[in-house]
Amino acid sequence: MNYGKYKYEMEKKAKEAKKKQHVVEVKEIKIRYKIDVHDYNVRIKNIKKFISQGDKVKIVIMLRGREMQHTELAFDLANRFITDLQDEPINVERKPSIEGRNIIIILAPSN
Repeated sequence: MNYGKYKYEMEKKAKEAKKKQHVVEVKEIKIRYKIDVHDYNVRIKNIKKFISQGDKVKIVIMLRGREMQHTELAFDLANRFITDLQDEPINVERKPSIEGRNIIIILAPSN
């Protein structure tokens, strides 16, 4: 067999396999804990869209200045996200945890 032809066939197979694969991205949503109802609903809709596309979602609840005194309100918002998304096929990869001045949750699609 001709080596050039063999190499061409292998490159062609690799290119075809690469087309069919889906790279999982981590989509990030940044919010503050004083979010309004409409903004919250838009974020929920975006999270559902990202999960349905097969991407992971990282929710970051930012706390600035004196807002650090109200971490319980931010944790309540984080738990509200989780309860509102329970009907979706979602795994909570990382429960709400504080990291510096942010509270972070990571959601992934369940397969």
